[in-house]
Amino acid sequence: MEELRVGFVGAGRMAGGLARGLLRAGKVSPSSILASAPSDKNLDAWRESGCRTTHCNLEVLQESTLVFLATKPHVLPDVLQEIRPAVGSHHIIVSLAASVTLQTLQRLLPAGTKVLRLMPNLPCVVQAGAMVFARGSSAGDGEAALLKCLLSSCGLCEEVPESYINIHTGLSGSGVAYVRTCAWWDPAHQQDRGHQQKSHLCGVGIWDPPRLSLFSPDTLLLQVYLFAEALAEGAVKMGMPGGLASRIAAQTLLGAAKMMLETGEHPAKLRGDVCTPGGTTIHGLHQLEKGALRATVMNAVEASTNRARDMAKD
Repeated sequence: MEELRVGFVGAGRMAGGLARGLLRAGKVSPSSILASAPSDKNLDAWRESGCRTTHCNLEVLQESTLVFLATKPHVLPDVLQEIRPAVGSHHIIVSLAASVTLQTLQRLLPAGTKVLRLMPNLPCVVQAGAMVFARGSSAGDGEAALLKCLLSSCGLCEEVPESYINIHTGLSGSGVAYVRTCAWWDPAHQQDRGHQQKSHLCGVGIWDPPRLSLFSPDTLLLQVYLFAEALAEGAVKMGMPGGLASRIAAQTLLGAAKMMLETGEHPAKLRGDVCTPGGTTIHGLHQLEKGALRATVMNAVEASTNRARDMAKD
């Protein structure tokens, strides 16, 4: 059986995380992965892993069957126009671009293209991501099963209606930044607003040693469960079923913690990696700065979801 050939148009951090997951799980060999980018800035790491690289997006289409579109959303329409002549019936196209709908993808690609829309989150780079995907009208059960099988090596992967993707953005895409921002405080100390606000702004979160000394391990665990419950309830409020919301919330906490442990980076730095100017995460973080944990986390999920929906309309 011929080995699956996988291509990436765009070679940034998220694309690299997905590729590493595929390689670590032995899903594909390095020689079967081809990544393109305008410059060598992001391609050196791919070459070090044994993957092939190019500066030509059309070459990725010519050499690959499964193609991940991992460009910035504002760049994607031009990329689709460029690659459109090379897209054939044998291709499976998977877009990672936030806020670019299946309707838009299908309009800009040839009729009948098998296209899916994937929304991962940053912990995919440590194989602890939370991902959801939706399929276009020409993508069948086989394409959906293939994608889920491959990406299970990068974390939790669930097929959902496309309407859930914006909610997932608010819950998990932005949620990893919420985990790194929130300070866990004992209810008896909630009046200590000055210290609480300082913890938020510094991004020290659960790593704040003076606050940790106030808590027993059981109290910290209760705060984690409360935070996970609030994340899930925020997603339920926006329309996601409770079971799915709870699974994604739990995976979001797991992924954020694994990122902290494996990268060794300060939570404030990791939070900044997620928080793009004018994006969904900063809208959620603004809500988190306002106070009371449970209601505020729910408000953060709602604000990020609404921002994702607004961006899709632009």
